[in-house]
Amino acid sequence: MIDGRLVAYLAYLAYFTYLAMNDDLYKEEILEHYWDPHNHGVLEHPDATAEELNVLCGDTIRMDFAIANGKIMDVRFQGEGCAISKAAASMLTDVLKGKDLQQAQAITQKDIFNLLKIPISPARTKCALLGFEVMKKALCPPPTK
Repeated sequence: MIDGRLVAYLAYLAYFTYLAMNDDLYKEEILEHYWDPHNHGVLEHPDATAEELNVLCGDTIRMDFAIANGKIMDVRFQGEGCAISKAAASMLTDVLKGKDLQQAQAITQKDIFNLLKIPISPARTKCALLGFEVMKKALCPPPTK
């Protein structure tokens, strides 16, 4: 007969092995966005733009928005920073393209953490949310275009 503690321990190991394997997949996605960020660059004549600096680590992100009829037609970002800040900004720009301004303004911090799909420590929270803060600064209040 198998001891209940052994079954619980094996279930515990299986669960954390599963989490570690999935965590590696998500880390790989973050590194892909870091090395080859989507929507990286500047817009020549943006309708809205903002930039922020994370004073704790020196990361900077700037976003440019092309807006027409209350809709984000294009968005670009540039900046320097860690993998988390650049990947989060890259992922966010993917989400923002084609959204109307109300949808963009409804994006929450939790949505950013869900995009990253990995636990973010308190020390890295500002890194993860830097692009989000830039977006809020550029779009709230909404540009008039």
